[in-house]
Amino acid sequence: MNEGLRLDDLAVPLRVLRLLAVDFGHLPAPEIGVSTVYPDRLVLRFHAGLDDFETWRDALGIAPSAVVYREQSDGRTRTLKASIDYAGAVLELTGYGDIPAPALAGSAA
Repeated sequence: MNEGLRLDDLAVPLRVLRLLAVDFGHLPAPEIGVSTVYPDRLVLRFHAGLDDFETWRDALGIAPSAVVYREQSDGRTRTLKASIDYAGAVLELTGYGDIPAPALAGSAA
């Protein structure tokens, strides 16, 4: 942890948040994270499926090949993650989506 930080030490990610609100205010609202542990990082998280993540990724010009796919929660949740340098901060996007349960063989549709 970075002891002795002031709010002013988080100015870069907070400034990026302000820029995003002005330039992309029409996009879906994310969960927003700013931390004293990583004072140069702004995190945008999307918990309502992966569509909002993809909307932001596309708007920010992040190439699909820059996205990392992972699964968690014993294969019940998929995650997409990407980060870019944006106006002096590391901007990190993370999207979460459910993985549909597999259909049981012989079950009625």
